[in-house]
Amino acid sequence: MKIILLENVRKIGSIGEIIDVKRGFARNYLITKKKALFASKENIKEVEKIKQELNKKDQDRKKEAKLIHEKIKNKRYKIKKLSTENNELYGSVKPTEISKVLEEIEQVQVNPSLIQPSKEIKSLGDFDVFINLHSEVQTQIVIETVAQEEIK
Repeated sequence: MKIILLENVRKIGSIGEIIDVKRGFARNYLITKKKALFASKENIKEVEKIKQELNKKDQDRKKEAKLIHEKIKNKRYKIKKLSTENNELYGSVKPTEISKVLEEIEQVQVNPSLIQPSKEIKSLGDFDVFINLHSEVQTQIVIETVAQEEIK
């Protein structure tokens, strides 16, 4: 299925590009997230008109992503969780929790869908977490899970 990209999508293409992707990927992800349009003649003309505006928006997003990257890159964040005697957590640390920690400590908003732990955080210790801030800006932080004191 031919589509026109409305923003830069990592490993797929850049703004205004007409590409061929699988129908399901186009319908269920790119078009629903407003990252692309069907490649009809009318849409191609429309995108040509607004291409510069889309590029400017993308540059603004990239600049904002770089600011967040500079603020949080290679930092460590502690999350206190209840744990068992053998250092396993009750539950796991989810991207939404990591997003809240970043907002509280650094005053930056990072969408939980952009946060990717290298492996599931289910025990005490240090874990690498990758954050895709923009199609061209990625950063890495370390999440340290520590035992929360038992409530008596």
